[in-house]
Amino acid sequence: MNTINITVEPTKNENIVKFLADSTLVESKSYEFSSYEEAGNSPLSQQLFQYPFIKTIYISHNFIAIEKHDMISWDEIQDQVASTISEYLNANNPVIKVNMAEVPITLYAESTPNPAVIKFVANKVLVEGMFEFKDKDEADSFSPLAMELFKFPFIQEVFFSSNYISITKKDFIEWQEMVNDLRDFIRNYLASGKIVIDEASAKNDTMSKKGQQSENRHNKALSDIDKQIISILDEYVKPAVEGDGGHIAFDSYDEDTRTVKVILQGACSGCPSSTITLKNGIESILREMLNGKVQTVEAING
Repeated sequence: MNTINITVEPTKNENIVKFLADSTLVESKSYEFSSYEEAGNSPLSQQLFQYPFIKTIYISHNFIAIEKHDMISWDEIQDQVASTISEYLNANNPVIKVNMAEVPITLYAESTPNPAVIKFVANKVLVEGMFEFKDKDEADSFSPLAMELFKFPFIQEVFFSSNYISITKKDFIEWQEMVNDLRDFIRNYLASGKIVIDEASAKNDTMSKKGQQSENRHNKALSDIDKQIISILDEYVKPAVEGDGGHIAFDSYDEDTRTVKVILQGACSGCPSSTITLKNGIESILREMLNGKVQTVEAING
């Protein structure tokens, strides 16, 4: 599990300090609490209100702003408060307990260029990062939802990213025969508040599978041309690929053969049109933007 770091940032109001986290704390909504009782759905805020000097707590996206009473100065207490917040977050405790009954879940099915894959898009973030499971053994203990999905005999692979799930079916059945039932099953699962990913376990072992592992492997020894290729893929290719329910990751660049290898996941893995996309899309973009430094792009399916 990645460590969440807290940075203390003063504001123009001497009674208010912001505690900035280097990761997202809450999604798409802000919260304000003026007492322990008001903070019933925020265990972190209730813990902070045990300090007698805290007046108001405001939580938004990646920071917690706290207003204190005049009885004490921030110089005396801010390190202690920052430590409390850091310890709480790094114990993988919830910042806000969301009552799922108050947040209606919508889910719609979207076709992809790969006829074997359907993308199910939710109105909320499901996971941070990417998670790909080729079978139930890979999903075991990491994704309760993927384990449930693999109980359907026609499901071959499951890919999670942000607010969608790309599901690859086996050949013996057509999507129109079960897409509605599958959509209802996923929607009901999400609405019940059950866990999609055990992220603490998954990040340590299977996160993003080959794609994430490849990107991590290159992070410490990237050449200038590697960085240029990754930048181009991120800006010009990834958004379109993710829109089709897939993911692309840089694997390697061979200067002698001017060959770039990329990893395709989700709907892109095994897609009949992926070769056309590589040659007419990605390869053309890299050739043009890198002035001949790239000649060929090859895919490694995730």
